[in-house]
Amino acid sequence: MNDLDLNDIRMFVAVSQAGTLTAAAKELHLPTSTVSRALTRLEKHLGVLLVQRSPRGLIPTDSGKEYLQSCRRALQTLRQGRSLLESRRSNPSGLIKVGCPVTMARDVLAPMLKEFLGRYPDLRMEIEPYAASWDQEPREDVDVFFKLRAPKDSLRRVRPYPGTARGLFASPGYIQAAGSPAAPDDLTARRCVGSGPWKLTRGKKTVIPNILFRVVSSDPAVALKLATSGFGVAILPLWMVDNPELGSALTPVLPQWSPEPITLCALFFSQSRLTPKVQALLNFLDEYLGTDRDPRLKGHSAKGYFTDRRLAPTLGP
Repeated sequence: MNDLDLNDIRMFVAVSQAGTLTAAAKELHLPTSTVSRALTRLEKHLGVLLVQRSPRGLIPTDSGKEYLQSCRRALQTLRQGRSLLESRRSNPSGLIKVGCPVTMARDVLAPMLKEFLGRYPDLRMEIEPYAASWDQEPREDVDVFFKLRAPKDSLRRVRPYPGTARGLFASPGYIQAAGSPAAPDDLTARRCVGSGPWKLTRGKKTVIPNILFRVVSSDPAVALKLATSGFGVAILPLWMVDNPELGSALTPVLPQWSPEPITLCALFFSQSRLTPKVQALLNFLDEYLGTDRDPRLKGHSAKGYFTDRRLAPTLGP
């Protein structure tokens, strides 16, 4: 039964109900020859005569009548299944498991969860934040996994989201005491907070100073606290620094040099596995991330704070 064509069954049911090939073809909006070939092909496949040709039209045989009932039940089940999927697509339900960096859980998902779950009252969400490794790979039981670089697992699809523009900052007190760096290499003689290589770009020139971090952390909230306290230099998201509550607590460092932005992508199984609940979450985030409605902006314009979503994911923080 592996090569049984569902369309042939559908045409057999139509022929049995219409009584003639012509009437069935008209109902299906198909040529009569197509319907005739489908009926012949199905009978040959089953090895049974399903209808008898007579001057009055086509009359189902006894075998045809029995098979017709089974076909009707099967087609009804398929229609019910489709209706169920359409219902779940418009009203997704169940548990959606999300893996994401701690910073995303705190600054992005948490402020939006009330609205998202209010829009989809039959959904529940489980968030698994991670911080141990920015290159962590997703587990199989996670529906959507957010990370900062493209996946090694080719079985998953990737949806990019706008990245976060960043800059170098320190407190005015620290700059007065340690001196303002004139070039990226001067950062090696300053106290710095961060992780991974600092890739700095000015025009077409890119440098990676050999920095030995006094404090290693990929959490911008930690870097912000240390920078505002006068500890040293940190790379911070521009949206985080442009906060009226900070006042004049921070000043730009090497403003002509731009750190590599942090990009974000969502990993999920291929389109055939994209369930309504996953589709609902990804579409919801599309409405917010990198736009004026992004919760990190607290009502400010998104201009200048995010990158084009088509940029390739970065290699790390």
